[in-house]
Amino acid sequence: MLLSVDWDAFSGTRELVFDAPIWGTRDRPHDRTDAWWTRVLRRGGTSWAALEGDYPLYPGWEALGRYAGVPAFVALSHADAWAWLERYPGQDVLNVDSHHDLASFSGDPRRVRPGNWAGLGLHAGLIRHYTCVYPAWHAHLPVAEGFDLARTRAEVGPLLAPDVLERAALRRQLHPDAGWPDAAQVTSVLLVQSPAWTSPAHDDTFTDVVRGVGATPISEPLERHVPYTVGHATSYNRS
Repeated sequence: MLLSVDWDAFSGTRELVFDAPIWGTRDRPHDRTDAWWTRVLRRGGTSWAALEGDYPLYPGWEALGRYAGVPAFVALSHADAWAWLERYPGQDVLNVDSHHDLASFSGDPRRVRPGNWAGLGLHAGLIRHYTCVYPAWHAHLPVAEGFDLARTRAEVGPLLAPDVLERAALRRQLHPDAGWPDAAQVTSVLLVQSPAWTSPAHDDTFTDVVRGVGATPISEPLERHVPYTVGHATSYNRS
């Protein structure tokens, strides 16, 4: 099987955080960095650390160390997963993610995007069977996709062809250590940063995970740094 891991399965949000991107956001350059700085400013902060109260790093990512030695890749966005699927076509895919990635509710449904790569992969025959595993912390967020799996499946069902829907499954971890396949069962791992949805405060940990499994870039993750203002222009402090 192929194992896909979206960093937003760990870099998440607490309940009732009004500006959390998990509820819906676009994936533009602004959403990946500047929108996060706006969240810092709303909280009266001067560094990414101001996000930690509302945007914690949930446990479970430590399990990724067991896949060191398995062919691994890293991508900025799940829109870049297509190249990975073409490298290993026709296998089952297990995706640990805060979103099902089977279909998008807006935009061109034929264009590969972070929200529909899995559904398009099933339709094209690049994926044999797809399972989205929501992280355990979704059990505490009533409006998260992984809180009510029946509701989520009912929402996505009308957007998918019947043969695609029957080859897709939604599950949720019972606890952060549950549901991880044995490394011997995994042909390849894909780590996805998804910076529009993941806190910059957790970028260093993501980088450590990427290095720990020896992942090869399909697309380069962002290095997000605290911005500073010079006149009316915003730059980024790399220190």
